[in-house]
Amino acid sequence: MFVGAHERQLDPKGRVALPAAFRPRLEPTCYLALGRDKCVDVLTVDAFLSVANDAMEKVRRGEMDRKEQRALSSNMVEVSVDAQGRINVDEKLRAYAGLELNSRVIVSGSFDRVEIWDPQRHQRISDSGVQELAGNE
Repeated sequence: MFVGAHERQLDPKGRVALPAAFRPRLEPTCYLALGRDKCVDVLTVDAFLSVANDAMEKVRRGEMDRKEQRALSSNMVEVSVDAQGRINVDEKLRAYAGLELNSRVIVSGSFDRVEIWDPQRHQRISDSGVQELAGNE
């Protein structure tokens, strides 16, 4: 399980260092994908296989349009974790999530996956989730 939020720097080459606690499950390779709410998902190999199989089954059952499956699969990228624990975030994925080179990002655990966020978007989404957990008073 991946938990916690960590502030990191996206370097001029588009690389970000994964938190040390996350690395053992993501090394030597992992997958990057379009995430919900405009983040970048970082998936283990097992999670990637689960997402891919789930998408194919949803298309077969008519629960997902092929356009969504194509968008998901064509924007997934297999990446290697380098010796310093960094991954390279593809340009298309950076654009989707609003991540700029040489800027801060949030690397956040989301139980079965890791998410890479623009800090302001992460704060808004997190605050909204906290409000929902707190309930109406």
